[in-house]
Amino acid sequence: MARGERRRRGAPADGARTAERAARGGPVRRDGRGGRARGAAGGAALALVVLSLALGLSGRWLLAWYRSRRAVMLHSAPPALPPDSSSPTVAPDLFWGTYRPHVYFGMKTRSPQPLLTGLMWAQQGTTPGTPKLRHTCEQGDGVGPYGWEFHDGVSFGRQHIQDGALRLTTEFVKRPGGQHGGDWSWRVTIEPQASGTSALPLVSLFFYVVTDGKEVLVPEVGAKGQLKFISGHTSELGDFRFTLLAPTSPGDTTPKYGSYNVFWSSNPGLPLLTEMVKSRLNNWFQHRPPGASPERYLGLPGSLKWDDRGPSGQGQGQGQFLIQQVTLKVPFSVELVFESGSARTGGSQALEQLAGNLLTHALESHAEAFRERFEKTFRLKEKGLNPEEQALGQGALSGLLGGIGYFYGQGLVLPDMEVEGSEQKVDPVLFPPVPLFTAVPSRSFFPRGFLWDEGFHQLVIQRWDPQLTREAIGHWLGLLNADGWIGREQVLGDEARARVPSEFLVQRTAHANPPTLLLPVAHMLDGGDPADLAFLRRAFPRLRAWFSWLHHSQAGPVPLSYRWRGRDPALPTLLNPKTLPSGLDDYPRASHPSASERHLDLRCWVALGSRVLMRLAEQLGETEAAAELGPLAASLGAEESLDELHWAPELGVFADFGNHTKAVQLKPRPPQGLMRVVGRPHPHLQYVDALGYVSLFPFLLRLLDPNSPRLGPMLDVLADRRQLWSPFGLRSLAASSPFYSQRNSEHDPPYWRGAVWLNVNYLALGALHYYGHLEGPHQARAARLHGELRANLVGNVRRQYQATGFLWEQYSDQDGRGMGCRPFQGWTSLVLLAMAEDY
Repeated sequence: MARGERRRRGAPADGARTAERAARGGPVRRDGRGGRARGAAGGAALALVVLSLALGLSGRWLLAWYRSRRAVMLHSAPPALPPDSSSPTVAPDLFWGTYRPHVYFGMKTRSPQPLLTGLMWAQQGTTPGTPKLRHTCEQGDGVGPYGWEFHDGVSFGRQHIQDGALRLTTEFVKRPGGQHGGDWSWRVTIEPQASGTSALPLVSLFFYVVTDGKEVLVPEVGAKGQLKFISGHTSELGDFRFTLLAPTSPGDTTPKYGSYNVFWSSNPGLPLLTEMVKSRLNNWFQHRPPGASPERYLGLPGSLKWDDRGPSGQGQGQGQFLIQQVTLKVPFSVELVFESGSARTGGSQALEQLAGNLLTHALESHAEAFRERFEKTFRLKEKGLNPEEQALGQGALSGLLGGIGYFYGQGLVLPDMEVEGSEQKVDPVLFPPVPLFTAVPSRSFFPRGFLWDEGFHQLVIQRWDPQLTREAIGHWLGLLNADGWIGREQVLGDEARARVPSEFLVQRTAHANPPTLLLPVAHMLDGGDPADLAFLRRAFPRLRAWFSWLHHSQAGPVPLSYRWRGRDPALPTLLNPKTLPSGLDDYPRASHPSASERHLDLRCWVALGSRVLMRLAEQLGETEAAAELGPLAASLGAEESLDELHWAPELGVFADFGNHTKAVQLKPRPPQGLMRVVGRPHPHLQYVDALGYVSLFPFLLRLLDPNSPRLGPMLDVLADRRQLWSPFGLRSLAASSPFYSQRNSEHDPPYWRGAVWLNVNYLALGALHYYGHLEGPHQARAARLHGELRANLVGNVRRQYQATGFLWEQYSDQDGRGMGCRPFQGWTSLVLLAMAEDY
């Protein structure tokens, strides 16, 4: 899941020319550390200009240098969020959270140097050697299904994890109080998957705390390696204490015998925690419950001696890693309690520890509140959906909210250095350190921020908790560089970087991504919530700068056309060069990439953006901006212009345009393998025959008038079972296309070449619902197709969820089975809005 430089040919039309003057938030130069450097950078630039003129240096070289500097300068517009918006003072309810989506269970603070907690587990004695240590969500580790049954995004969650014969339930609840984010408690319960199991396994849980700087942890040890508590202090949390309570039988307070081991070390780096624990599980211990036979297990070194294998003093500077292992027979429950010191000062009475029966009551109270709020928000029961469908909706929402992460770090950026047809080679540079609060597409495979995914994520989250959406959009807009560019994939921090192939680490400033964040912005405008409007007023300069960059940088070869920069070159191993920036990866485009291409989907995204920004400017009273954006919106909204550039009479649909031939195949050419062969007719400028999602974009984004002569043909191809319609949703590529289900290379299976994707199907449902409620010749047909498509799509996702326990990245158009990565609780969670008929 994918998660160029502009060179116009021809003079822009009046509307486009006016839009060229559309507000561009002014740039500010910042140094590589992200601090203001107006005077220093400006003075340096002026000095370099003078020196260049004096020495006769090339203007092209100077422009390239200037671009490279701006690529890693943060934008000057005021931030969309208040200062210190992530701090416990400003947002105490959001300071702690399950913001480590790539681990099965863990929490951290929203801070550049967070305090982190996490859980690992291992079933002892099932295989020779070191037991399988579970920690991070992986595609192929055999764990699953797993996911959040409930998660409210803020204070409470309950997750179920199946690991072979074991069933784990992880729960947390927060209690506000004090000035540092309040208290929270965990409960981890492990039971046999099947009832009546005679041979109960021995399981080790590993609870750990990690600091990332000079914070202090002071463990207090009790008998036989059991920690009484861990006290600590940080500047953001003040004084605090962790207490791991004695294990009990599930559902009651009867203590169970556990064996304890502890390990204390310098922080080896977050990506190395699992390996460090594995390497220390090298000593045999005996688990000796009273009256039972002893059993051997592998445990951590049993002392609290500081273990720092690095140079003297290094450990304290890089943080601490403290882990408690508790080993016992299933079934059992263990509780971990975090208590904030400031929640216990200044009050009239002491707070009771959030544990035992008090914790049980808090968890059940939050679960009931979740159910009531869920029905009030989405009304699935009221609409007649059955309990299984309601559970699917709750799981979809909870999985998306439980996948929200907080990241901090520096991304790698490759500046756009193409000037007048020549491209200067440069190395990637580090972007300034930035935070990002975002949902992620998949905890196991894509546990990081993706720009075009996030707009779809926030369509769901916004209905549930508008504050979370404002936080997320505000953080994404905080990533703007001086030109208004946002990297489409955000790899921030060591944990995120460790899980990304090297070829995807670098983000190129010439490459765009669909501006889907404008979808929740449009919903904010429709809702009229004063808090949303106040946020949009602060965010407007950044939204405007981002849109202006997209409009200018991706301009196409003729006025009002647009072209995705960043297509792959026409390599001999590729059937059709990919267009990763479009988000549709291997969707077929012109067979031979060129600057003459006109991309239909991109034009539609820009048209949508101009409409949303114009509406926003009008609502905010930004009359100058509205006057500048209005002509562009009108020009892009004119169907005559869309027809002229993208209607293909010979195909009967809208289409891309470029240097293209259908006579392209992959054929075996030993010893090279599959190689691209181009036959006749030779490529020439024409409309691209690739009927699929791209063809539908004027309809998907509701850019057509209900009386448009093009709306009928759109519905024809959408409903044609030989083309896009399947019993499981709309195919991404027509079954009649020569690219349908075709590999793009020997090692690259089809992705957007026939499979059913929820995000585009959701857009289709919204468009059908829209045209089904507007008077016009196609009203009745659109309404009927909406009902049929909704039933097909929701029914298949529900069946696959019941069969596998997962939401999937995509679904087969042949038999409906889930495909790609799982769990995919990103935009597949839109199934909830489809069930609610909320578009």
